[in-house]
Amino acid sequence: MSDRPSDEHRSGSEEGDDGAAGSSPEAGSSISDEEWARFLEDSARGIPASAPKEPSARARMVTERLRQQEARGESPVGWRNGPSPQETQRRATRKRRLWAFVGLPVAAVLAVVAMRPSLLPGDPFGAGDPEAPVSPLPAESAAPTGAPGAVDPQKPTPERPFAGSPALRWADGAAGIVVPQAAPVGTLSKAQVAKALQQSRKLLIDANLDPATLRGERPGAVLSAIEPQQKDLVSLLNTALSKPDEKHDPLSMFSRFDPRELRLVGHVVKTRGRMTFKAGEHSSVVVHADYTFVYPVTRVDGSASGEVARTIVRRALDLEFFDPDKPSTYAFTPGRITVVRYDRDIGNSACDVYDGFLHPSFPAAGATDEPSGAVPTGPTADPYDRSRDLADTSEKGCGVVSRT
Repeated sequence: MSDRPSDEHRSGSEEGDDGAAGSSPEAGSSISDEEWARFLEDSARGIPASAPKEPSARARMVTERLRQQEARGESPVGWRNGPSPQETQRRATRKRRLWAFVGLPVAAVLAVVAMRPSLLPGDPFGAGDPEAPVSPLPAESAAPTGAPGAVDPQKPTPERPFAGSPALRWADGAAGIVVPQAAPVGTLSKAQVAKALQQSRKLLIDANLDPATLRGERPGAVLSAIEPQQKDLVSLLNTALSKPDEKHDPLSMFSRFDPRELRLVGHVVKTRGRMTFKAGEHSSVVVHADYTFVYPVTRVDGSASGEVARTIVRRALDLEFFDPDKPSTYAFTPGRITVVRYDRDIGNSACDVYDGFLHPSFPAAGATDEPSGAVPTGPTADPYDRSRDLADTSEKGCGVVSRT
C-alpha cells in the first residue's frame, strides 16, 4: 500500500498554486519518491534547477553569429585563443603605415643629433658645449716627472683662450699660488715662516699677475718689497724698466706686454706650480717658488683677425728671509725679501728682442708686423713641461716651442 497521500488530502489549491510546493505526484505517476522530494526542494528555493531553460533572444543571436563565422572559416577573438590571423594581419598593416609616417622624420632627427649633439636642450652628452666644465687639477705637491699629456688640438679663440692647452685645467691666477703649511724653521717661529710664505706669494702675484704689471706699468710693489741692500739687483731692475736692453731685461723678473700692440684676452691667467721652504744658513728661511704662467693675448689693431696667441712663462725663485732677532753677517732690512736666485724660461716670444716686452707669434696672415727677432738657436721644448730643471736650460738659448 502506498504511503503517498491521495488527491483529496493534498495541501494547497490547484487553481491558486499550480505545481506549488507541498503538492504530491498524481496517482499512477512514474516519478519515484526520491525524484518527487528533490522536485519539492527545488521548488521551495525558486526555479527548479532541473527545469529546462529557454535561451534568451540575445543568446540566440550570438550563437547564430558564431555559427556563421565558423562556416566562413573565421575564428572569433577570445581571451583564450587571442586575435584571429585576419585581425593580426590588419594590425601589422596599421603599424607599418604608422612607422612609415613617423619613423622617417624620427630617423632624420636622430641623424642630425648624432652629428650635432649640441642641438639637444641642455646638451645631455656634454659634447656640443665647448665650454663644458672640466675637472681642475689638484694642486701640485711635488715636482712632476714629465710633461703634461696631449690634449685635443683645438684652436684658441677669444671665447675659449685656453682651448687645446694643458693649462685649461690649471688654476686661475692667484688661486694657483698655494702656500704650504708653515712650520718653525731654525730660529724662526711658525708665525715668522708663515709671514715669509705670504710675502713670497705677494711678490709672485705682483710680478706676474697684476694687471698694471702686465700692461707694462712700473711694478712698484715688487721693487719696494725687495731688500734695498741688494743694490746691484735694484739698480738692474730700475734700468731695465726705464731703458731695457740685452743686459737689463725686465722680463727676467716681470711679465709684460706692450699695451700699444697686445691686450690680455679675458681676465684669467692660468697658473700652476708649488712653493717649498727650508732653513737657510744665516738664521733664515729660504722659500723656493717654481711657477708657470700662461698668458692668452690678441693684437689690439685687429691685424690677426681676432687670433689668440699664448705665451708661457716659467719662473723659479729662491727668496730668503732673515730672523730679525738674530745677528747676521749679511746686511738686511727686517720685513724685506732677499732675492737669492731668479731664473726664467719663456715659450712663444720673439728671440733676442730687448724692448722689455713679450712678443708672441701669431701665425695668421697679416700678423707679420711684430718684432720677428732672431732665428731660434735652442732646442725644441715643451713649455708646459715642468719636470725640467731651469738651471739646465738657461744656457741653451732661445729655442722653439712644441706647442702653445
